[in-house]
Amino acid sequence: MQQHRGKAFQAAGHLILMALVIFGLIGFFLKVAGADPLRVSLSLVSPFLLFAAFTLYFFRDPSANVPPGVDFVVAPGHGTVDVIDETEELQVMGGRCRRISIFLSIFNVHVQQAPVSGTVIYSRHTPGQFLNAMNTESAAHNENVLLGFDSTRPEGIRVGVRLIAGLIARRIVPWVDSGSNVSQGERISLIQFGSRLDLYLPLNADVTVQLGQKVVGGETVMARFRNPETS
Repeated sequence: MQQHRGKAFQAAGHLILMALVIFGLIGFFLKVAGADPLRVSLSLVSPFLLFAAFTLYFFRDPSANVPPGVDFVVAPGHGTVDVIDETEELQVMGGRCRRISIFLSIFNVHVQQAPVSGTVIYSRHTPGQFLNAMNTESAAHNENVLLGFDSTRPEGIRVGVRLIAGLIARRIVPWVDSGSNVSQGERISLIQFGSRLDLYLPLNADVTVQLGQKVVGGETVMARFRNPETS
């Protein structure tokens, strides 16, 4: 559960360091151009501190409290459920399956969690556009990473998670790959600055969330299986 702890804050630190360099260069050139050094410093410090504070807030990374039990799938991310339907997903699910889509605003946690315990059996990055992730059809066109899981908790099912970039989110950072073993609720990836993700489930999954519901990654139960061994 703690395997990738701290990686989100490392990403935040890199962005803050880059911003510090950029603000420093701006200040240097303004001073060379003859601007008042004190006025330059005062005008740059506040924007930099605001950026640093927002970046640390955005990359916050709380640990998940996975509920007890073995017959359910937890939310792979934090956000709002805005699609519950059926779709075709061939790479992981092999055909018709249930889809639950979660929209992540810039104010949500953007670290993703494993929806089940098991092994990552599929990992593929697909280049694409960067349409607004509020559009539920962005999954068909936007840059994305598809992860497939062969589950041991629940036992004997396959689950897919598609990480989708958005208008602002331009970078998806998976922390697992094919062959990785994961525990339910474990950190598996980071999507920077606003995005969407799709959760793919077998057709016999009993969906337990509703449209408009806020979900918590690694904690909210998304679906249950009455007979996980035969699902």
